[in-house]
Amino acid sequence: MNSPLTLTEKLLLAHLRSGQMTEGALCHFNVDSVLFHDMSGILALMAYDAMGMRRAGVPLPVVFTDHNLVGTDPQTANDQAFVKSCAQAFGLRYARAGSGICHTLYAEDLAKPGMLLIGADSHTASCGALGMLGIGLGGMEVSSAMTGKPFPLRVPRIIGIRLTGRLRPGVSAMDAALALLARLTIKGAVNAVLEYFDEGAAALTVPQRQTLCNLGAEMGATGSVFPADAQVAAWLARQGRSEDFQPLSADRNAVYSETHCLDLCEVEPMAALPGRPDRGVPLREAGSVPFSQVFIGSCANGSYESLARAALIMKGRHTAPGAEVLVACGSRRIYRQLLRDGFIDLFLAAGARLLECGCGPCMGIGQAPAAGTSVLRTTNRNFPGRSGTKDALIYLAGPETAAASAVTGRLTGVSELMDPRKLDIVQPPESFPAGENVYLPFDTQWTEGVRPVYTTSIRPIPRGKPLPDALRLPVSLKAGEGISTDDIVPAVPEALGLRANIPALSKYLFHYLDADFAGRAGTLGQSAIVAGGDYAQGSSREHAAAGCLALGVRAVLAVSMHRIHRANLINYGILPLLFDRAEDLELISQGDVLSLSGVHEGLRCGRLTVLNETSGIRIPCHTDLNAHEAQVLLSGGLLCDAGKKGAQDEPC
Repeated sequence: MNSPLTLTEKLLLAHLRSGQMTEGALCHFNVDSVLFHDMSGILALMAYDAMGMRRAGVPLPVVFTDHNLVGTDPQTANDQAFVKSCAQAFGLRYARAGSGICHTLYAEDLAKPGMLLIGADSHTASCGALGMLGIGLGGMEVSSAMTGKPFPLRVPRIIGIRLTGRLRPGVSAMDAALALLARLTIKGAVNAVLEYFDEGAAALTVPQRQTLCNLGAEMGATGSVFPADAQVAAWLARQGRSEDFQPLSADRNAVYSETHCLDLCEVEPMAALPGRPDRGVPLREAGSVPFSQVFIGSCANGSYESLARAALIMKGRHTAPGAEVLVACGSRRIYRQLLRDGFIDLFLAAGARLLECGCGPCMGIGQAPAAGTSVLRTTNRNFPGRSGTKDALIYLAGPETAAASAVTGRLTGVSELMDPRKLDIVQPPESFPAGENVYLPFDTQWTEGVRPVYTTSIRPIPRGKPLPDALRLPVSLKAGEGISTDDIVPAVPEALGLRANIPALSKYLFHYLDADFAGRAGTLGQSAIVAGGDYAQGSSREHAAAGCLALGVRAVLAVSMHRIHRANLINYGILPLLFDRAEDLELISQGDVLSLSGVHEGLRCGRLTVLNETSGIRIPCHTDLNAHEAQVLLSGGLLCDAGKKGAQDEPC
């Protein structure tokens, strides 16, 4: 490649193992680091063990304990003990519970310009703020990469995001992210990397960049990147890691697949209306919504700067009588700095509750709001049920708007309470507190012979069966548009507490949409799911695929399907198919019987025809499997394929 290169192309070329770096081509890449956490890591590490693997084969494997910190029953402690034992057995760096959110900690301690990270979490892209590439995947894919095998990836489109101007006082990076998300929508960056550049990008701090990279996952992006420039050098210096800096940027005149421009001067305070994160509108259009709960924090907006500005807004004021106000820092290091600088006291004096540094409220583990109420959160997702309460309405906004709303109890802009220019006194500290006892370095202190510790509550991962050449499947569920992984695996404690027991968890699948689904699918023995567009948007949780496999689902036919879930289906041996025509969804009803023949040849050529035996109508559909994915499906899933290739595992 002799033409000017984008930063993304440089990062991928530096890790290229095999293949031609042309858009859409399947290539294999060497991986610097892998990331799991206590929710995604359970199945992923079970899969790694089932593959017969021992010590991790990548330079920096890390597992964090940040999602389920509530511990309402012994299962949480069992799960965490299992993950820790896997870290010891496989040589992973292990982050202690309560130390912080994985994406925040990774950026503080481990991220370096030029790295390639793949993580079992859709927001792994957050680290792109430091001039590296992070890609979110399903846990089993990350487990496969942790063996040391090169990581397969179709070369993504590269979308240039030209940022000009500067954010006005009282306007946050979250506002910019919601404005861009409203423009691109939840599928505007599918199979693409968002690459930010120009003078507006240069003016953003690393935490502000993290917010934009984080929300890129909600646009369907494979990853998001900023240049490694003076902002990155200064930020690494504050973390005591100046030696990790190297400058990286796109070549002058680099060519992008498409380019979008966003003038930061024109961005105004935004709010995403309930239902989807791309429903962003200016505050003036959102109305005066009353809130029963306001949450400020998360991996998207839990930085020192974000929380300090929120605290200043609440200074000398009290939280509204009808609103519960919750605050969680992105890491304990951030908490200690805010405490040292007096900002934590401002929150407490105003009546806010300080939570542990973790992910709970973002995904419905703890702090579920009252039924039928509206809540405001600075998180990245607002799908129905995401808060842990089925009918609560979730609005998204930046930390400044959330703080002002916490005071009034309704959706409120900062300018209603104070001159937003006064917030500019918040500056990042010259350095953050040292001496955090975050990690147990099992990666450098690995002891051979240690094995994972299984408990009776941890059940084996369900295994698929080799894909036959003909399938006859009744439709166990017909779903509509925009089904999220929160709809598939509802964010309720009784379901989330069963992450290590897929047969038990599967009984909750689609519970809010169709409480009879699990029983019906189980009775049918094997079946298909049919759905509309944007199927399985949102979280990377592979339990949505594993649970379907446990209930006998052999195929999913949708108008469109999100990237990570598609891969999860393949890795669990479930056939992902797409309608040729969106309107053909109406030709299938729940209970119809679908048949496919010539499946193996159809995988090779990418085209199949579904016969609706109930109506006699033939429906054209397609798939876009590469050779590796087709082999995995034919074998019955990634575990069975690994077994065929000689892993020390029971035969499939």
